[in-house]
Amino acid sequence: MNTKAIAWFDGLMTFLNYATLVFFGFVEEFFTHWLFPKKKATASQYYAPLVKDFDDFFNRRMFHRVHDCWNRPISSRPGAWIDVLDRKFETDPAQYKAAGAHTLSFTGETVRALNLASYNYLGFADNEESCNKAVIQSLRQYGASTCSARTSFGQTAVHKELEELVARFIGKESAFVFGMGFATNSTTIPALAGKGDLIISDSLNHASIIIGARGSAARIKVFKHDDMKHLEKVIRESIAEGQPRTHRPWKKIIILVEGIYSMEGEILNLPDIIALKKKYKCYLYVDEAHSVGALGRTGGGVVQYHGLDPKDVDILMGTFTKSFASVGGYIAGDKDVISHLKSSAWGSLYANSLSTPCAQQIISAMRVVTGEDGTDIGKQKINSLRENSNYFRRRLNEMGFQVYGSEDSPVVPVMIYNPGKVAGFSRECLARNIAVVVVGYPATALMEARVRFCLSSAHTIEDLEEALQVIGEVGDLAMIKYGKKLGLDTKSKKKSSSKKIQ
Repeated sequence: MNTKAIAWFDGLMTFLNYATLVFFGFVEEFFTHWLFPKKKATASQYYAPLVKDFDDFFNRRMFHRVHDCWNRPISSRPGAWIDVLDRKFETDPAQYKAAGAHTLSFTGETVRALNLASYNYLGFADNEESCNKAVIQSLRQYGASTCSARTSFGQTAVHKELEELVARFIGKESAFVFGMGFATNSTTIPALAGKGDLIISDSLNHASIIIGARGSAARIKVFKHDDMKHLEKVIRESIAEGQPRTHRPWKKIIILVEGIYSMEGEILNLPDIIALKKKYKCYLYVDEAHSVGALGRTGGGVVQYHGLDPKDVDILMGTFTKSFASVGGYIAGDKDVISHLKSSAWGSLYANSLSTPCAQQIISAMRVVTGEDGTDIGKQKINSLRENSNYFRRRLNEMGFQVYGSEDSPVVPVMIYNPGKVAGFSRECLARNIAVVVVGYPATALMEARVRFCLSSAHTIEDLEEALQVIGEVGDLAMIKYGKKLGLDTKSKKKSSSKKIQ
């Protein structure tokens, strides 16, 4: 992983770029309010604002100028190649004035592009014959939805089979599936932590984890990302100080982390986390949304990747939207814990059950991954994903880009920094038939915008070479090959672990 640094000149130019945007944005807003004052105050103006002032300003004056680079609709499967619906900014003054922002309209054309933007890690988003037949049969038998929560009439034999398969696949006693990945975290954590408990969360955890922690009655502390020394310091001080005011011991302490950090592409340092967890008698909750199916000898996730015992992790959470081409998420743990969540988690009591055909898609895909279908297709997919990820990362390093993340991670972020270059990079790649995802504030720090490539086992070496050629050309055009400026070592210091699985 390359060092997280930026050359002083590029950092200064990024800062000046944002300063210029903010300055002219405030000037424009000042004269807009001065020349066109509101005629009469309304009652709604006396309510507290629903959003932060700067976030609202950022959306109005910065994001909407370049929002064609985000949320691009497609008209095909999110496979290795996709059809992107072409859009352009509205030029009709009447429509622009009515919308009050930079509006986009469809041109009626599509762009056939190589997909480096979707979480199609194992290629199941393509037309998989191994899954289709069972999914269609499930749709005909059960319909598209149960129209009920699991606690009412949302339980079918397919859901039960899926939970048994997930528990076996993860290596836990029991599992419970939810209809939405985001809701798996946000509705489960409040059921696990309450008053008198302490949550210690990684500073770069996903928004669903943050919302889940805030939705609980527990106290929350944050430790520096992947900093084991700081984590231990936070744990030690928390145990020594106890609860606020009363200084009573915490009822329990829960550490929340992720298997692969989606914006950083980093794999969790799980062995050290488990060592601290055992040393201080804490509980450990690991979000494997991006690591399950993508890491490990048989796709078992970050626990299997490090060769550890799943019993050392109290709660294993994951989603089915990345590696298994479906929807929803799961929580895996001891039987008593899962039984408690079924009767108390909001996602279990109030949300609709996971769609039965979607559950069947997960079952079919997971059987392929584990080899229960009698083939070695799953093994080939996992090998291909690892090889593609490491090859792509190595080539980007050799080309002089500043690449974040860990070896073997299918998420490969490349730093762009400058907001003008973010939009330019995205547009130029699409113009050359490469679909990418650029990421900026508030998903990252304001000064740390990047492009995030997502690799898939469905990509061929020819696909990746075509993409790398385009990315290299656009990188030169945008002048974002910061690795050369920083003098980073582009040679691989660590021997690639992308060997064939025996």
